[in-house]
Amino acid sequence: MKNLLINIGKKSKKAFSYQLNTKKKNKVLKNYYQLIEKNKKLIIKENKKDIKNSNKKKLKDNLIKRLILNDKKISDIINSIKKIIKLKDPTNIILEKWKRPNGLNISKVSIAIGVIGIIYESRPNVTSDVASLCFKSGNSVILKGGSEAFYSNLILSKLFRKSLKKNKVDENFVQFIDIKKRSVVDFLLTKMNKFIDVIIPRGGKSLVKKVQNLSSIPTIGHLEGICHSYVDKDANPKIAKNVIHNAKLRNTVICGATETILLHEKIIKKFGISILKNLEENGCKIIGDNKIKKLYNGKIQKASIKDWSKEYLSPTVSVKSVKNLDDAIMHINKYGTMHTDCIITQNKKSAKKFLKKVKSSIAMHNTSTQFADGGEFGFGGEVGISTNTLPPRGPVGLNQLVSYKYQITSKGKIRK
Repeated sequence: MKNLLINIGKKSKKAFSYQLNTKKKNKVLKNYYQLIEKNKKLIIKENKKDIKNSNKKKLKDNLIKRLILNDKKISDIINSIKKIIKLKDPTNIILEKWKRPNGLNISKVSIAIGVIGIIYESRPNVTSDVASLCFKSGNSVILKGGSEAFYSNLILSKLFRKSLKKNKVDENFVQFIDIKKRSVVDFLLTKMNKFIDVIIPRGGKSLVKKVQNLSSIPTIGHLEGICHSYVDKDANPKIAKNVIHNAKLRNTVICGATETILLHEKIIKKFGISILKNLEENGCKIIGDNKIKKLYNGKIQKASIKDWSKEYLSPTVSVKSVKNLDDAIMHINKYGTMHTDCIITQNKKSAKKFLKKVKSSIAMHNTSTQFADGGEFGFGGEVGISTNTLPPRGPVGLNQLVSYKYQITSKGKIRK
C-alpha cells in the first residue's frame, strides 16, 4: 500500500509539471461529459453495485439517497461540467501590477496550487465536480472516495482518465485511490506531504475532524455548519416567514441549513410565533429557550446550553430570544462555526452592521442560508465550503483553487 500511494503522489507531481492551455483543458472536459453521456447505462450499472452493498450494510436511508445515480443526477453532472467549461480559466491572470520608484515592474499573477487531495464520502457527483474544477484550475488531483460509493467513483474517474488519454494529456492529472482500507486516509494525511499541497475533506463531522487533527498537510474545509437566521425587530413578516421556512426545511441535511433561529424579543408575539407554527406544521421539531417556551403554545422542547452548538442536519431547530442586534451578533460569534449566518430586516443600517460584525465566511441579508453553495454563487460547483479564517473562505470553486506569484522585471536594477 505504502509504495502504491507514494507512486500515485509522484505521478501527480509529474502530471502537474505539464502546463496546459485553456483550449486543451476545455477539450478534455468536453470529451469527459460526452463519455459520461455515452456510458450512462454503465455508470448506473456500477452505481447499483454500491446501492446493493449499502443496503447489505444497512446504511441510513438519507445516505443511500445521496448515493443514487439516475438519469436526472447524471444530467446534473453533465450540466455542471458544461458550466465549468464556460468559466474563465483562473490561471495566468495578472491580478495587479505596479511600478516602483526603484525601477521595478511588479506583477501579481495567478497560478495553480499543485496537487490537491480530496477525501470525501457518499455523493458520487463529487468525483466529477472536483476533478473538473481541479483540472480546469491547472491542478492535479488525488481522489479518495468513501467505500460506499466505490464503483460509482471508480467509473467516473476512469472516464476522466480516458478523456485525458484521448487528448494526449497525462492521465495522472486525475487519480482515484482504489484501495478500500481505512489506513489509506491516515497515510495520505501523515506521510504524503512531499507530494500533496493541500487536502480538502468533504463529508461528515467525524471525517473532517480526523483530517484536521491528523493532517501534516494544509487543509481547506469546515467541521460543522451551525448556521443562524436572525429575525430583527424591523423584519418584514412575510419575508421572514418565507426565508426561515426555506433556510430550515428546503433540505435539512446540507451544511447551509439554518440550525438556530434568533428572534428579537419585540417580534416574538407579533409574528415570531407564526414563523415557528409554520415550521411545526411542516414537520419541524422546535427547541426553545425559556422565553420562547412560555410564549409558544405549540409542541416545544426546552433548550439547554448544548443546543446552541448543535448541527441537527434534520427537521429540528433551536430557537432563542435576543434583546437586540448586538445580542444576536454576540450569540452567532460565540456559538457559530463561521459558515453562513443571516439577518432578516428592512433596516439597512442594522443589516450593514450585521454583515460587517459577524465572523461568518458567508454573511447574508434577507436571504436563505441554503444559498451557501458554489453553484449558486456562479462558481460552476465547489470542492467544499471553507470556514478557515485564512483564505479561501466560503464556497471553494474555480477561482479559489489558485495561488499567486510575483513576477518582477527591471532594466538591470541592483539594490543599493
